[in-house]
Amino acid sequence: MEHCVEDLIRIFNDCFAHSYQTRLERGGEEPLYLPKDSTRDYHVILFARGFFSSALHEVSHWLIAGDRRRLLIDYGYWYEPDGRTEQQQRLFEHVEVKPQALEWVLSNACEFQFQLSVDNLNGEPGESKPFQEAVYQQFQDYMREGLPQRAQLFRNALSQFYRGLEPLSKAE
Repeated sequence: MEHCVEDLIRIFNDCFAHSYQTRLERGGEEPLYLPKDSTRDYHVILFARGFFSSALHEVSHWLIAGDRRRLLIDYGYWYEPDGRTEQQQRLFEHVEVKPQALEWVLSNACEFQFQLSVDNLNGEPGESKPFQEAVYQQFQDYMREGLPQRAQLFRNALSQFYRGLEPLSKAE
């Protein structure tokens, strides 16, 4: 199956552009979330380089972010670029567990191969096994306990589009 970012953009925007004044759009080299301001009357999730996986990942951050965080540039999180020390990498991984687990759920919904990302090719990643295990455990928790409301809505929309599945009230 071909995975076209234009489909993903349309599905996301159909779900959230009106109700949350949030749009998914292609970005540049780095992803970025921008709340609406005096130059734009909507919030925007910009994903990197037109990659389908980047779009799913950035949407996952938005789906997890609460009302206050969605009013802050990049949800108020710090971001150290590639080249992080081992300590910086542990902090990065701590905030990435839930978004990557949700990205995995969304990837499954649209039959797209999920790939865990430590996003630190030029740094000191250290031991990544605990991070992998934490993401896997969170994925299992989502599958067992269900997803937050917006995440469930989007997951259902992806499942309907890519797999022809009926909406579920809880993750499969």
